[in-house]
Amino acid sequence: MLAAAPTLAAVPFPAIDPVAFEIGPLVIRWYALAYIGGLVLGWWMLRRLGRTPPAVLTAEQADDFLVWATLGVVLGGRLGYVLFYNLPYYLDHPAEIAMVWQGGMAFHGGFLGVVIALLIFCRRKGIPPLAMGDLLACIAPIGLFFGRIANFINGELYGRPAPDVPWAMVFPTADAQPRHPSQLYEAALEGLVLFAVTMILFRVAAVRARRGALIGVFMTGYGLARFVVEYFREPDPQLGYLFGVITMGQILSLPMILAGLAFLAWAWYRPPAWRPGAPA
Repeated sequence: MLAAAPTLAAVPFPAIDPVAFEIGPLVIRWYALAYIGGLVLGWWMLRRLGRTPPAVLTAEQADDFLVWATLGVVLGGRLGYVLFYNLPYYLDHPAEIAMVWQGGMAFHGGFLGVVIALLIFCRRKGIPPLAMGDLLACIAPIGLFFGRIANFINGELYGRPAPDVPWAMVFPTADAQPRHPSQLYEAALEGLVLFAVTMILFRVAAVRARRGALIGVFMTGYGLARFVVEYFREPDPQLGYLFGVITMGQILSLPMILAGLAFLAWAWYRPPAWRPGAPA
């Protein structure tokens, strides 16, 4: 039962039905549309970015990778949530692991799933993995943006209490306390800002020639953004604060930051894969 209405002013939470539309027994939720929209728009951009000199990916290969990316995101995201965030529950209820429509996806798991799909796909198609990874680093923020907006619509993954923040909201899925709309913070940082940074850098030929640099920018940028926003986001109730001071999201983001910095250093000190201005 919800507590009494708050006495402090708060921005009204927009009453958006999590169900986008229904066709007979078929129920389409915004969360599902966010995944579909992110994958389709990412595929559309991958076809175009892959042709940027020196072209490393054909349109047909981009079409094929959409299936691989979908499997990597869904399977990796679900298994990541099960293993990282709620393993005891799913050990007791193994039949629910496959029930992705009930919610429960983890970005870090989806990221690992796409990395595995990328490595297998590139090996089979003879595509340089770092070049492919740089392309995906530019389009991944699209899916992150849509996913966080869907989290906001669902009223899930909300922020910590913020009684003194003028834009705080009372989430109907939480209690009566005004809270940070942390989903929107993540949509802005992990989505809009990271997309702008990677796309601006992608247009610089000298950056594209340093294969792995954009991977490093994405991993470092996401890790830092997620680590910071976790200070405003309510920890997962089944986990709380680990070691009393840190969240699971922050723990999983630390390796991403370190790996991203390693990619940047590696790309900087290695000779460029091609010389800008020279024939590819």
